[in-house]
Amino acid sequence: MDIQIEKKKGIGKRHIPYLAGGGVFLLLLAWIIWGNRTPTQKVDTRLLNVAKVTYGEFNDYIRVNGQVQPISVVQLSPEEGGIVREKVVEEGAHVKKGDVILRLSNSNLDLQILNAESELAEKQNLLRNTQVTMQQDKLNNETEKVQLDMDIRRKERTYEQYKRLYEERLVSKEDYLQAKEDYEVAKKKHGLITERLVQDSIYRTIQMDQMEENLQNMRVNVLLIRERKEKLDLRAPIDGELGLLDAELGQNINAGQMVGQINDLSDFKIEAMIDEHYIDRVTNGLPASFERQDSRFELKVRKVYPEVREGRFRTDFVFQGKRPENIRSGQTYYINLQLGEPTQSVLVPKGTFYQVTGGNWIFVLDKEGKKAYRRKIRIGRQNPQFYEVVEGLEQGEMVIISGYEGYKDSEVLILK
Repeated sequence: MDIQIEKKKGIGKRHIPYLAGGGVFLLLLAWIIWGNRTPTQKVDTRLLNVAKVTYGEFNDYIRVNGQVQPISVVQLSPEEGGIVREKVVEEGAHVKKGDVILRLSNSNLDLQILNAESELAEKQNLLRNTQVTMQQDKLNNETEKVQLDMDIRRKERTYEQYKRLYEERLVSKEDYLQAKEDYEVAKKKHGLITERLVQDSIYRTIQMDQMEENLQNMRVNVLLIRERKEKLDLRAPIDGELGLLDAELGQNINAGQMVGQINDLSDFKIEAMIDEHYIDRVTNGLPASFERQDSRFELKVRKVYPEVREGRFRTDFVFQGKRPENIRSGQTYYINLQLGEPTQSVLVPKGTFYQVTGGNWIFVLDKEGKKAYRRKIRIGRQNPQFYEVVEGLEQGEMVIISGYEGYKDSEVLILK
């Protein structure tokens, strides 16, 4: 009798493909239901700052903090070094050009003056002695020339006499020839002496001029050294305010060492530090302005310093026209610096949303004002009041301009 074998119940190999397909279907269904859902977030409208997109004039300017400074600052540096003997004025005092600020003393300079004066006196005595000697030589040469003049005249008369006597055969030929030779020698000697006197006169003149020139140079040298002594008094180079004086009694100060400064208060400038982002746009001559005491004051860029420190560069402004009353060094003004001409553009008021988005996107409200959708935009220039929107927004749309820190990953905001 045959035994019937029962079939085993369970999942066979033929069921695996069906199970796999079912699993994929369930995963796809779950992704459709939950995974493809746009990230949304509910937001209380009381926490939002909503602004309207407008179209109007965009004024291309930036606002910077400027500090009032003297129009120029002159450093105080002594031309001669020495020991501080007296402080005539103190910091903060108003001085006139030429006023003594410090008195210095320098014993080495005093010794140089004595040596120079002593050398000058010695050279003057030497020049006088040389002049006396040359005058005596000149007199001796002139005396010798007088004697030679007399000698040549005598020998000329003798020669003429012997010549006539020889022609009458009253003297011998030898006597005649001797008289002639004596006369000719006397003439040559007289010529040589005359030439020597001329050369001696030229030499004496040159030598005297050289000595006089050397003596004059020594006189100038003594005067210069005396002037150096006068420069031991440090004087104010301009009218102004003594803003700094770093010197104490008994202190040794070297020549050229900066010991203070004088502020030129005849006018003022404003010094501002500007973000390096604008360094290519800020140039000399750009207009600027600020308001104070219910008045508007005009400025212009005087100088742009190319060096960038800690992400900022220095710029100097000067006044165009009137100045504020009671202006003082160190005061701070908030300056509007005009970078370009006004243009008509799409505008969004400044807001903290820019810190998160970098101007690349913004939340735009729908017409009902119940939802806000994330939208890509492109922002161009900006000023203290507005962003210039190049693309992505239209006039009349409402946008959220407050901070996005709490919902920067959301695509849709539900407003309640």
